[in-house]
Amino acid sequence: MADQDDDLDYFLREMRGVVPMRKNDKANVKTAKKEDAHTLKARREAALQETAEDNNFLSEEYVDLLGPFDPVEYKKDGVQEGVYKRLKQGKYPVDAALNLQKKTVQVCRGEVFQFIEDCYKHDIRVAMITIGRGESADSLPCVVKSYLAKWLPQFPQVIAINSAQKSHGGTGALYVLLKKSERQKAINRDRHIKQGRQPKAS
Repeated sequence: MADQDDDLDYFLREMRGVVPMRKNDKANVKTAKKEDAHTLKARREAALQETAEDNNFLSEEYVDLLGPFDPVEYKKDGVQEGVYKRLKQGKYPVDAALNLQKKTVQVCRGEVFQFIEDCYKHDIRVAMITIGRGESADSLPCVVKSYLAKWLPQFPQVIAINSAQKSHGGTGALYVLLKKSERQKAINRDRHIKQGRQPKAS
């Protein structure tokens, strides 16, 4: 009996100052799991963004500025003159468009990189990028246009660019011609074979 009293006294001394847990003090496991899921999603998105940034080879270094009415023209070797002429004249349907008006060079850098990558992935052949005209060479639209004239030829997928027709924004917009994806080339080869013709070399 004495031993039991000693044990009780010891227990009471150890528990002195301990406050009983209220009913609403239970750990909210669902909330914790939900927060963890949001955190993990945010981390994944941040990791993907970081990966995209690592792959983005476009530079924000100095470029020679183009004026509001200066056209942009570029054609890779091997692009037929007739194809380029049709692009300049706006005779190809525009399958995708990107509006960069009032956006900073830094923002444009990321959006242009992703846009071209997405266009090629989805077999887009002709795209248009709108930047606006601006009033002077140092205005934001002209600065962005100057960077586009430098950036776009760096993409292996881009084979020609040209300032748009007036109906599409004139020198405040650009037509972009992309090469055929490997999937498109395979489809063309199959079509030529079925038609009994020899496919052209690509």
